[in-house]
Amino acid sequence: MKNDIEQAVLSETQLNEVAFLALNEAKRLGAHQAEIDIAANKGFSVVARSGDVETVEYNQDKVIEVTVYFGKRSGSASLSDVRPEAIKQAVEAAVHIAKYTDEDPAAGLADKDELAFNYPKLSLAHHWPITVEKAIELAIQCEREALQQDKRIMSAESVSVSTVDAYSLYANSLGFIGGYPETRHDISCVLVAKEGDDMQRDYSYTTAGNPTQLESISHIAKEAAERVVRRLGAKRIATAKVPVIFYNEEARGLLGSFVAAISGGNLYRKASFLLDHLNKCIFPSFVHLQEFPLLPDALGSAPFDADGVATRENVFIDGGILQSYALGVYSARKLGMKTTANAGGLHNLTIRPGNKDLAGLLKTMGKGLLITEMMGSGANLVTGDYSRGAAGFWVEHGEIQYPVHEITVAGKLQDMFAHMVDVGSDVDVRGNIRTGSILIEEMMVAGS
Repeated sequence: MKNDIEQAVLSETQLNEVAFLALNEAKRLGAHQAEIDIAANKGFSVVARSGDVETVEYNQDKVIEVTVYFGKRSGSASLSDVRPEAIKQAVEAAVHIAKYTDEDPAAGLADKDELAFNYPKLSLAHHWPITVEKAIELAIQCEREALQQDKRIMSAESVSVSTVDAYSLYANSLGFIGGYPETRHDISCVLVAKEGDDMQRDYSYTTAGNPTQLESISHIAKEAAERVVRRLGAKRIATAKVPVIFYNEEARGLLGSFVAAISGGNLYRKASFLLDHLNKCIFPSFVHLQEFPLLPDALGSAPFDADGVATRENVFIDGGILQSYALGVYSARKLGMKTTANAGGLHNLTIRPGNKDLAGLLKTMGKGLLITEMMGSGANLVTGDYSRGAAGFWVEHGEIQYPVHEITVAGKLQDMFAHMVDVGSDVDVRGNIRTGSILIEEMMVAGS
């Protein structure tokens, strides 16, 4: 089986030609402005189970979106076909749509002086020269090593190895064209363990843009085994208000609710509890939240946003006070503000860590709940109401006592943010939000 992933996703020259064709066609059809966004990727994923390969999936995708503007009227069309006739048809469709839309005062491209004409070349692409055969071998090895860790591990639900090479391009009729390659590689292991009538599931994974930064197969196998065995014997606990630690993997989701609440789309729709909260205290004074969009090899890095605006190190929280919203060009105009180069999202949002590792946070908490898994999506951004299913460990005297499950944690995001006690030094960098574990002073935990 030949591994053809080393071939380019599409050459930069080819993608540029697609962009120029679309923009020229929009101009020919009378559009005052136009823009095109292209995302192309190529890779594969293998899944092993029971000592053999279960699936091999190849992917080679292209998503192209063309938007045209006639004054303040706009129309968009999407396609995946790069043939010239298909590009022209898509532009014609966008032009047709624009003629029937209402005017929107916020519509249009970014101002020319905001565009990232001199954007930096970031180190985001590191091809993993792995064959499908080698990936299958690694997945089977990971499963085998995991099952050998403990006799209570009955099976691997799945073990996967995947790699993808991608290229993003944005261009518009103001003369901006920019593109950059990036890569992402993943290994994951999901296990099932059983003791008596108790059956539990847990996992471990590693992900990185640079394959040299992936954890080893043996590390993933061992960690997945330790985590699933540790959950055996889980109990329900009595309903109570107690301190709670969100383990770093779950703390990312907690901060994700903050990101959603400061995002322009939710703000101009008046669907955020942080509307009109600029310069107000949201967190304790030790909290500092900032994005770092130009970090080499980081999964959330980008030299420009979805509007072509140069990214920057925005500070969103300083001294606990909300300094800025996260805005793209459109949402900024809707709110009467300026873009923060966050069209498409934030880039490597980082909360400043404290000095204590997870063990130190447990000792600070003394007695309470360590959450290692969340279920469901129970955050209401309009009111701040928060309620989600959870599992984790009960802690007393600063040490883990036993696993718990089938519980619900509830509170108000406003109160949770305001009563954050500490942030751990165990920072998880496997995503676009970088955080250590977070200790919250008190939440309602509903159990038996």
